[in-house]
Amino acid sequence: MPSLHHFDLNLLRVFEALMAERHVTRAAQRLHLSQPALSHALKRLREALEDPLLVRTEAGMQPTPRALALLPDVQRALALLHDTLEPPAPFDPASSSQRFTIATTDYFEEVLYPPFLARLRALAPRVTFQIELITLEVLRRGLEERRVDLVVGPEAGESIPKGLLQTAWLTEELVCLAADDNAAVGNRLGLEQFVDQPQVSLSDISGFRHGRVDAWLAARHRQRRIVSRNLNYMAAARVVAQSDAIMVLPRRMARMFAHMLPVRLVAPPPGMPDLEMSLVRHPLYAAERPIAWLHEQLLAFAHHVDAAPA
Repeated sequence: MPSLHHFDLNLLRVFEALMAERHVTRAAQRLHLSQPALSHALKRLREALEDPLLVRTEAGMQPTPRALALLPDVQRALALLHDTLEPPAPFDPASSSQRFTIATTDYFEEVLYPPFLARLRALAPRVTFQIELITLEVLRRGLEERRVDLVVGPEAGESIPKGLLQTAWLTEELVCLAADDNAAVGNRLGLEQFVDQPQVSLSDISGFRHGRVDAWLAARHRQRRIVSRNLNYMAAARVVAQSDAIMVLPRRMARMFAHMLPVRLVAPPPGMPDLEMSLVRHPLYAAERPIAWLHEQLLAFAHHVDAAPA
């Protein structure tokens, strides 16, 4: 008896074709093989199964009883392999009720998520979202345990747990925010004036809070004078509106606050780096159709946002 360990499963397709055509040349054409290659495969089948399988008779090539007995099981096995190896069905956003969990920053949630969701509602009206805060625990375990599908917004280039997939996503200019009545700050800041100003920053609970700005200052042997660390941009902006402190934040968010609070935009020191955000996925699930679709939609949205005025 042949051992499956030594049996070439490709021979099962040859067997099925031979049984259907009962003719070596036609079976070769069916499989897009040469006639000699098909003849060699038939020889291997006969040796492996210890049976002639097809015998020439007055009525042409006829299957042996052994071949006829094997045929139904071979067909079922091939059908099962075909179904097993068939790629997953494409993700259909129009009919899907998929629920995505995104871990992100308050900047994305407050500024970019509303227009992003509005765009997706037209494509996927039944898809729903759960927004979570980015934490190191999410990056270390949440993605792997599938409690979070995608992380949106960590600064590109920041250290993330080894093995995760990080894709550059969106770049935005950083500006400063000051109270309308802050007479100590004009329309722009030089480097020395910037570091001399009292500043509001965001608590580093996630490990991804404008580290590029502090690294940029450190390279110039400078350090910000932080007088308050807040949990989110809104709280920080309210502190700025009622104090002499300034803060650094993305331009789109600063413009939003300027319409809501008695604050104004101030140009930062020349050379201050932009905020470069990324998308983070776990390789275990990155190829799954729904997550791949969401990733593609976020990339497309970034191109749309980059093309629009900040």
